[in-house]
Amino acid sequence: MADVIVIGGGHAGVEAALACARNHKKTILYTLDMDMIASMPCNPSIGGPAKGIVVREIDALGGEMGKAADATALQFKMLNTTKGPGVQCLRVQSDKLAYKRYMKEVLLAQADLEVREMMIEALVSADHKVKGVLQADGQMEEAEIVILTTGTFMSASVLVGHSATASGPDGQATTSKLSQSLRDLGLTTFRLKTGTPARIKSDSIDFTKAELQSGSKEFVSFSYETKHIRPFETQLPCYLIYTTPQTHEIIQSHLQDSAMYSGLVQGVGPRYCPSIEDKLVRFADKERHQIFLEPESEELDTTYIQGFSTSMPYEVQEQMLKSLPGLEHCIIDKYAYAIEYDAIDPLQMKPSLESKVVENLFTAGQINGTSGYEEAAGQGLLAGINAVRKLEGKEALVLRRDEAYLGVLIDDLVTKGTKEPYRLLTSRAEYRLLLRHDNADERLCRYGYENGLISEQRYRLFLEKQAAISACKEQLSQLRFTPKSEINRFLKERGLEALKEGISALELLKRPMIALADLAPYLAFTLADEVRKRVEIEVKYEGYIAKAKRDARHLRQMEERRIPNDIDYLAIDHLSLEAKQKLHEIRPHTIGQASRISGVNPADIAVLAVYLESKKESDQ
Repeated sequence: MADVIVIGGGHAGVEAALACARNHKKTILYTLDMDMIASMPCNPSIGGPAKGIVVREIDALGGEMGKAADATALQFKMLNTTKGPGVQCLRVQSDKLAYKRYMKEVLLAQADLEVREMMIEALVSADHKVKGVLQADGQMEEAEIVILTTGTFMSASVLVGHSATASGPDGQATTSKLSQSLRDLGLTTFRLKTGTPARIKSDSIDFTKAELQSGSKEFVSFSYETKHIRPFETQLPCYLIYTTPQTHEIIQSHLQDSAMYSGLVQGVGPRYCPSIEDKLVRFADKERHQIFLEPESEELDTTYIQGFSTSMPYEVQEQMLKSLPGLEHCIIDKYAYAIEYDAIDPLQMKPSLESKVVENLFTAGQINGTSGYEEAAGQGLLAGINAVRKLEGKEALVLRRDEAYLGVLIDDLVTKGTKEPYRLLTSRAEYRLLLRHDNADERLCRYGYENGLISEQRYRLFLEKQAAISACKEQLSQLRFTPKSEINRFLKERGLEALKEGISALELLKRPMIALADLAPYLAFTLADEVRKRVEIEVKYEGYIAKAKRDARHLRQMEERRIPNDIDYLAIDHLSLEAKQKLHEIRPHTIGQASRISGVNPADIAVLAVYLESKKESDQ
């Protein structure tokens, strides 16, 4: 009998299985194809806006995605460097073959983890508590906990033009019986849609007609443990092109042939990553749309056409692609397609990612209505951590909204739900200045250590780094300059305002054109790059960060006001009818979560707070 069974070998399943096995829980990971573990059926990249910070959070918690992305990257690029630190993030162009090989090797080498190539047809439960799974060969495998990470494979259907084919991504099998098993247990499922663009033979593209998109020259990485990355000189380039009037004309004249507009599609597609035909309909005023040409692997002669997802028939796709600059004579290696699949209503999950309907059943990834490898991996990691904590009789780890993008993601899902593939955006985080690329370890490393996923040595290095940051800021506050100081000559040479009175180095660093490197000659020690960047951000944005922390403390007070699970919301007087229904359905864990439910207004929260206080007094 296993402690934990994980169903699905995608990005969520990998992190969930590793989190459990690394905590010495006997774990079985089921996958349909051993060679497709951690595959990238869509974009060959990791990171980007908000998502890149999620990968840093996964690494700070002790997950594997950041290490794998660093080790197998074709290009590293820091995004939004001209903007504030709250939106800066890393994106790597991945070698999709090397990435999944890396993850497969890590899984197979992991103690306490067995990987089985087998389809699961149903969950086995008794008295609303999961007991195990039914394999396709008719055998039952028992387990204390099951984690579902099936991605887009449940009752999946590939859509092209007017045809629909039962299939998972990349022609893989689909689990047709598992969805019904979930519904039989009382879980609500609904249909979602996503898609992927064509892949083109790279040697058939004229890249001279495209704009070169190089990576970043500085050392950047997802993992705090990465010491070496692919040298900038050997990183592979990406390219930028735009759609043409001819492209738009072809698409407009064939809209009725797209699965999206032919009536074939039942599921709701992603709002923030729409197909090219959907872009033309929704953004009809735009004259052109960006298309990125991205390499898939050093072992493949294929280019991914980012931003050109479609479900048009093959012959129309060919016309569309050949209307793009540089692709006039392109050879198509793989055609684009849309895919529909079953997801579960995330309002049926607890913040721990355990099901409210079936005890000891956890879910993570696209089955929860999300999109993206990064969101999936983060959920898988937290589902694995909380599965371990439940086995050990501990309270679940629930990250706050001011603590992590993963906290924002999960809170949005379990509080607001979703009717379309959910994508994490920086705009979803009200405390994004606190949730930065540079400080993920400060926010989350302690949790990784406490949950057995960060080693003693790594945690010690983290504490030393934190001490170095504090020591640097202390020395800056003690170091003073006067109008007679040598630094005044430096300021004048730079054309900056000279000192007219004494000032600390800390105050001087707050000036816009002054960098910590300018003050390095006056400091008593050398700073590591990560320490320097952190100090610079925290000093220059001190006022904004302090305000965000004050706001977060107010939120924390609301989050600490727990709501008993046995509250009968329908019986509370003076709550609005909609609030009663929503609170009864979602059953929030805290006043803070209740306040974020759509349809629950401030007056309802006031009524609820008074009711809870009176109930507390009557129970004493």
